[in-house]
Amino acid sequence: MRLWWHDPFRMFQTNLREIDAGLDVEKVLDYLEEFGANTWLLSVGGILSNYPTDLDFQTRNPHLAERPSGDLVGDAVKAAARRGIRVMGRMDFSKIDHRRAEAHPDWCFVGPDGARQVYNGLTSVCPSGDYYQAKLFEVLDEVLDRYPLDGFFCNWMSFNEVDYSRVYHGVCHCVSCQERYDGPLPDGRNSPGYEDWQLFSKAVLADLTQRIRDHLAARRPEAPLVLGDQADIVFHEANNAVGRPLWHHRTSEAVSAAKTYRPTVPVLTNSVGFVDMPYRMASEDPQHFAQYLLQAIARGANPSTYIMGTPSDNPYACLQVAGELTRFHRDHQDVYRDLVPAAETLLVRPKEGSTPEFRGLYLSLLQRHVPFDVLPAERLHDVDLGRYRVVGLPDLGPVDLGSYIGGIVATGATEVARLPVRRLAGYTTEEDTRSLHLEGGVPVFGAFHVVEPPTGAEVGLLALSRAPYGPPEKCHGHVQLEHPGVVRRENTVLFPWTIGRSYREVGLGVHRDLLVDEVIRAGGTSMETDLPEQIEIVLGRSAAGTVVHLLNRSGDTDQRFAPPVPVGPARLRLPDGVREVEALRSGEHLPVTDGWVQLPEIGLFEVLVCV
Repeated sequence: MRLWWHDPFRMFQTNLREIDAGLDVEKVLDYLEEFGANTWLLSVGGILSNYPTDLDFQTRNPHLAERPSGDLVGDAVKAAARRGIRVMGRMDFSKIDHRRAEAHPDWCFVGPDGARQVYNGLTSVCPSGDYYQAKLFEVLDEVLDRYPLDGFFCNWMSFNEVDYSRVYHGVCHCVSCQERYDGPLPDGRNSPGYEDWQLFSKAVLADLTQRIRDHLAARRPEAPLVLGDQADIVFHEANNAVGRPLWHHRTSEAVSAAKTYRPTVPVLTNSVGFVDMPYRMASEDPQHFAQYLLQAIARGANPSTYIMGTPSDNPYACLQVAGELTRFHRDHQDVYRDLVPAAETLLVRPKEGSTPEFRGLYLSLLQRHVPFDVLPAERLHDVDLGRYRVVGLPDLGPVDLGSYIGGIVATGATEVARLPVRRLAGYTTEEDTRSLHLEGGVPVFGAFHVVEPPTGAEVGLLALSRAPYGPPEKCHGHVQLEHPGVVRRENTVLFPWTIGRSYREVGLGVHRDLLVDEVIRAGGTSMETDLPEQIEIVLGRSAAGTVVHLLNRSGDTDQRFAPPVPVGPARLRLPDGVREVEALRSGEHLPVTDGWVQLPEIGLFEVLVCV
């Protein structure tokens, strides 16, 4: 049986305040229908119950008294069912009120200093304790007994190291954690044993996630769990944050990482309509918000828009473009059904996250029109690498690619068995590499590793000895050394320095081009086109055929997205065998001549369906 969430869907989340319990459900549903959404994520239970709970450890929202029925969830589910709109329940078990915290101290987070974590009168709880481990399931059962909800999302299911104000509280030392953890608990990020505790905490959450999935499957198999990358639907929140440097490709990267790992598992990109939690009344810029949804659908995720309160209370300026893109997804549902990655180049993301080296490779491939997928390093052994012609490995250390025989382009400290270099020395600080050049005047930024290549390897980009860089009268003496800046053997290449970081942080085209030329030489494919580098090309495959998203990134600028400059017309060479092309945004049928199509002008984006 094909479950409903394996077809494309579009969500709208009303993250309700307690004062919103009296909302007009018909008015909200009118808005959702016009918006293009067919799924409503509604605040149901946990911190506050928007239904008349009978559980003594839950709190009924006092504003339910404003409703004749006294039951917001019941009213919403009935009204939505009449319109064919699904309702999913947002649950938040991360906090309890003071009375329950006093009655059940063993449920609560306890810091290394013995203090509880209290925020706006609510006390944080710990996933190791019985509130999560047992009472959560009683809440789910009560809700399922009363309402045919179409799924559940659990918010903030974590060990609460950081609160809403981004204050770090450390590792939980509650009695349940002490009993579960093997050994003394670390205090925080800089404590010995913290990495082991991270493995423990991830295991606790993974086990809890699986138990929730199993419970829902037994009670209501048509109600999926939306959570991390092991849930029925993978959740990604696309958001902005004051004080966080903008990575313009954050949503695309996250969705690609999920879809490359498990292509057939749905991903939900819940896009935040406001700037940041402390500025929840301020609308996100429409150009910025548009990128959340565009990057999501291009990589195969389902779009979702998330607001505080109700649409009438918070009419964010970004909602107009959000509705336009949501309706585009609705109107082309057949194109987005079963959309999976189709690139032939894979970029592996380091375990510690999106690093400058990774981002430099990301930008290099994107700008040279090499379509690629992203895969987290910890998932390397969970996918079939054989579907890729080239794998990019950005400064990862030792990497085991098993029996993979395709091309490899590695950088920095990456080590692969197929190219066993001997590492003689490493220059890893800014002072170590200052004024370091490779032949041809290529500068090195970040780290450079002196390596001895294996027998039969080809070398190039030899390093030059460093010389004074001031005063000018003394700036001479760069002598060519035997230290290679690139080592090749067959289809395996190593740049033993941080060429990606160099491009990310300084922006010299020579770094990008050296890197991508080696990717292509190792078997990667750059799409032939006269489109400028500001057009990102994303390849996918769905029930409709090959799907090519052309995203106009000319608006990417410092800490924001400006309106993109229209690009084109231009030409693009399509994959072999394409006979017909439909441009969905412009509504044009594009003739194919010797494998080439003439593209219409591209504004924000274009989507080509090729058969």
